[in-house]
Amino acid sequence: MQRKWLVATALAGILATAPMAMAATPIDTLVQGYALDEIITMDPAEAFELSTAEISANIYDLLVRFDVSDTSKVRGDLAQSWTISDDGLVYTFKLKPRLTFASGNPVTAEDVAWSFERVIKLDKAPAFILGQFGITGDNVTEKARAEGSDTFVLTVDRPYAPSFVLNCLASSSSAVVDKKLVVDHVIPVVPSTDYKWDSDFGNDWLKTHSAGSGVFKLREWRANEAVVIDRNEGYHGSKAKLARVVYRHMKESAAQRLSLESGDIDVARNLEPNDLEAMATSELVDLVEAPKGTVFYIGLNQNNQRLATPEVRQAFKYLVDYDAIGQTLIKGVGRVHQTFLPAGVLGELNDRPFKLDVAKAKALLEKAGLKDGFSVTMDVRNAQPVTGIAESIQQTAAAAGITIEIIPGDDKQTLTKYRARNHDIYIGQWGQDYFDPNSNAQAFASNTDNSDRSKNSTLAWRNAWDVSELTAKTDAALMETDGAKRRAMYEDIQRTVLETSPFILLFQQIEVAGVRKNVRGLKLGPSFDTNFVGNVAKE
Repeated sequence: MQRKWLVATALAGILATAPMAMAATPIDTLVQGYALDEIITMDPAEAFELSTAEISANIYDLLVRFDVSDTSKVRGDLAQSWTISDDGLVYTFKLKPRLTFASGNPVTAEDVAWSFERVIKLDKAPAFILGQFGITGDNVTEKARAEGSDTFVLTVDRPYAPSFVLNCLASSSSAVVDKKLVVDHVIPVVPSTDYKWDSDFGNDWLKTHSAGSGVFKLREWRANEAVVIDRNEGYHGSKAKLARVVYRHMKESAAQRLSLESGDIDVARNLEPNDLEAMATSELVDLVEAPKGTVFYIGLNQNNQRLATPEVRQAFKYLVDYDAIGQTLIKGVGRVHQTFLPAGVLGELNDRPFKLDVAKAKALLEKAGLKDGFSVTMDVRNAQPVTGIAESIQQTAAAAGITIEIIPGDDKQTLTKYRARNHDIYIGQWGQDYFDPNSNAQAFASNTDNSDRSKNSTLAWRNAWDVSELTAKTDAALMETDGAKRRAMYEDIQRTVLETSPFILLFQQIEVAGVRKNVRGLKLGPSFDTNFVGNVAKE
């Protein structure tokens, strides 16, 4: 009880600082202003939100990670080495020696196997990443098993491209947890829709605790207040330079900016274009940025017969003022990008064939027999920059005779409607589930079953785009083991999507952080689970 009181008091002191108090943060603590309202759990087998992925990456180790300096490569994390069988089905990983969890327990192959088992059997949102390999609750103990204390063996169902398998294992859902520690907190349950097995695998406890071997460990998570992580003093590698990192929930960009300027926080993570522009000339703050694997796009539902007309699909691609959007609404937080693979991913393509051309759009509409235009609705999340983009397109479409009724809603409302294929037009964002081209190619170019009752949930399905030939090409690219050939296949798929699809790709997200000048070593990675804070220091 005494320790809990001390923890709460220390955290309260950091959180209670008034925005204009000019109080410096502790020299051994990094305080980041960050919108954390999306967090629902800290269990890596359940969490599937961007902010949680970042925190998890600093708490948990993986078998492998992709190299942030060269994203085409994968390096060992807990794994010292690995081999792949001649038939491409068996991956054998040797663990590094003398690894320990934050608890002091040794990291063994049994911990790795059990971590895979709990992901699959819990069957939460991230489970599909490992499930792609033909792993189920019934066979996971055979497909993901330990051979001795230092060897982990994974058996997949098809000879996939090795880069695909390894990149999936580099996702935060494959975090290795301390079995001995978590088992002490397992709750026996009656199998239900939430838990299909007779155990919760420590899920309830791990919602608010950690059991990792990473540079930090979870100290506390207060929903819609803060996440605090402490240095793992027993870390088996180079220890964190700071004793503590606080992610302080601050949703508004203006509040983050004011707190950053006053010194109440060290880093602001959700600055919008206006505040970024003001920060650019600040003598107190540096701006750090990195392109992310998130793309924003427009989807045209092919169940709407007018939107299903090829000329209409093409016309919409000429009714977006890409340059104006790039120079205003997404300035500093995104860059115009018209292909579904973001920069930095194998097969990325920088083709930009479309620009605002109302005359060309009108000619295409006339060819489609819609010279006088038509009316349509657009579902839009009630947040910037999406709302501003929708209003921009509403104006440019009107110039070609298309009347767009904007239907605003919160993210849950618009996404639920979209997933049910009840939209006409939808503006959304798509972030990679794992750092491999298949994540986006499957989403935009694969639809194995276009029926309403399909379990398919790709973006192609959501927009009722029935593309058997592209689906086959996407599957073939997944199986191609030659890197150069695989890259060329994704380039080909993207060009087809550019010309024929119901998708208008708008821009790729750029993550930007405002950082006080006394902070050293903060770098943003190509994905949210590569924003590491172990090397950050303060002067």
